Amino acid sequence: MARAMHAAMSRAWLIGAGPGDVELMTLKATRALAQADVVLVDDLVNPDVLQFARADAQVLYVGKRGGHPSTPQASIVAQMLEHVRAGRSVARLKGGDPFVFGRGGEEQEALHAAGIEVEVINGITAGIAAPAAIGIPVTHRDHAQGVVFVTGHGAGSGEPDWAALVATRMTLVIYMGMRRLNDITGALLAAGMSADTPCAAIESATRPEQRHALARLGEFADTVSRAGLGSPAIVVIGGVASLALARDAVNAGVVGAVDANGAENATNPAETANALDASNAVNTSEAANPADAQ
Repeated sequence: MARAMHAAMSRAWLIGAGPGDVELMTLKATRALAQADVVLVDDLVNPDVLQFARADAQVLYVGKRGGHPSTPQASIVAQMLEHVRAGRSVARLKGGDPFVFGRGGEEQEALHAAGIEVEVINGITAGIAAPAAIGIPVTHRDHAQGVVFVTGHGAGSGEPDWAALVATRMTLVIYMGMRRLNDITGALLAAGMSADTPCAAIESATRPEQRHALARLGEFADTVSRAGLGSPAIVVIGGVASLALARDAVNAGVVGAVDANGAENATNPAETANALDASNAVNTSEAANPADAQ
């Protein structure tokens, strides 16, 4: 009876910390974080967001990142349940949004099964923020009527149906796809996607160390490999990525634009070729707010 009363008095939150820039965290998220007795933090969360936690809060690091040692999901759930049942309020802090490839749905189910209510506080997912950070809208009337968020981490029976995705003609935003980029681009090409399709990879989006690579699909994996980009990163495939090529050209002082197929249309082609090869462009840039130490 006492344990049930403690659980009823405590609270649990699934909080999205956003893509990395502290200023992209929501006000609601900062207020909830300030109330929590215990904060379970994912590996991709910018540690600077912990400035919003209580000074006496217990902070537990339960990192989960592809290709790195991870805290088992069952252990994370068990820790959350232990603290809530002990009468402590618990914040599960995740990068991006807890319900977009963040296993928030699994944790919500586990808490509900234990009779514990949980409040979900959305965050800006990297699948939108990372493309935007280099000038790519995931939808655009001239390039894509929709967007598909997909994981590139699957294998075997968990492999996405790349042929079906190609057939949608929508922007593909791929999470956790860097390690399998060769396989993914090969599957898309085999499914009939044009080798000239513009692509982008954005690493550490919205942070000062942000950088990106741009290329056509046929050369994309090699370009990303030569650039040395790695995780965490978001991959964007589709005509909208040409807008980042155009922006890079403008930033490089080039007069002209890059069309949806990655072709260059400049008033000075020689200058364009020297400043930006649209099929093999690598850019290292600061986040939108470089003064924000992260």
